[in-house]
Amino acid sequence: MKLNLLLAWLWILLGFASGFLLGLRFHEENWLGGYASHKRRLYRLAHISFFGLGLANLMFYLTAKSLPAVTFASLASWCFIAGAVSMPICCLIMAHRPQLRALFAIPVLSLITAGTITLWEVAKL
Repeated sequence: MKLNLLLAWLWILLGFASGFLLGLRFHEENWLGGYASHKRRLYRLAHISFFGLGLANLMFYLTAKSLPAVTFASLASWCFIAGAVSMPICCLIMAHRPQLRALFAIPVLSLITAGTITLWEVAKL
């Protein structure tokens, strides 16, 4: 679960860095097909996913510290990590290959599994 804490802060840092990189070109009206284009929306989603999933991993780390040792916390931990790592990757892949949108199932199902396990364990306290 320490890995979730490390990933959380790395993802927040990557959120800052990706925001900087996107910000270098945001003023170009037609960059990535324009503000409302599919490609540009997915780049923005990848950027914001760093912050959101970094915070989700941080919250999981803080929550897991209060869980009993014999839980499914390890599975939830790996599911949060898989979801965080795969979300920005899937966003960038789909920005260029929209027909691969089914890839979103990887991060989404990982995160739903992680959240469900965590909620289950917290409810048992």
